[in-house]
Amino acid sequence: MAMGRIHSWESMGLVDGPGIRTVIFLQGCRLRCRYCHNPDTWELCGGGTLESPEETVNRLMRFKPYYGADGGVTFSGGEPLLQKEFLTEVLALCKSRGIHTCLDTAGVGCGGYGEILKNTDLVLLDVKHYTPEGYQAVTSRSMDAYEEFLDAVQSMEVPLWLRHVVVPGITDTEEECEALGRLIAPWHNVVGLEMLPYHTMGIVKYEQLGLEYPLKGVPAMDKGR
Repeated sequence: MAMGRIHSWESMGLVDGPGIRTVIFLQGCRLRCRYCHNPDTWELCGGGTLESPEETVNRLMRFKPYYGADGGVTFSGGEPLLQKEFLTEVLALCKSRGIHTCLDTAGVGCGGYGEILKNTDLVLLDVKHYTPEGYQAVTSRSMDAYEEFLDAVQSMEVPLWLRHVVVPGITDTEEECEALGRLIAPWHNVVGLEMLPYHTMGIVKYEQLGLEYPLKGVPAMDKGR
């Protein structure tokens, strides 16, 4: 049995997939996005609590009456795909007990995603940038692993709900939005797109961890725009 290292739970999530959802934040992330607001989830072995898949699903079953026809569980992070063995087991258990499953991911895990995706009802995928150069500038990583995951999602035809953070001076130009549209237009399994306004609520976490905030001085994105 694979143990999962869990950062935290949110019992009444309303913005991480359809309906009312339990959101489980897993430890670990290889990206270092300039606008990340959860730096406390970066370290795979730092912080969090260990749980077995069975323990996790037993807790989820207590919330199941609230899910209704549309809700369920969303595994987020950090990057949930880094905990491949745990995620594979816990998703299979969720499906066996009738819980709708969703992954909130940047698509940068350990490869071999078939067993994970066959028990995933919806993927919330962060689209960081539309070019390899822009992706590197935003995340400090190559785009290769992300493209591998995207190919797997499309080949298995898992519904794809896209999310894109709009940051002043970085991803908010008309050229950026048009290029993003051209990028996703051929993707056949897209069921939604969210343009998320950049916010500065994560700054306090950087201060508490003694880290320098990468976008210091960049204002929050105007939601109206």
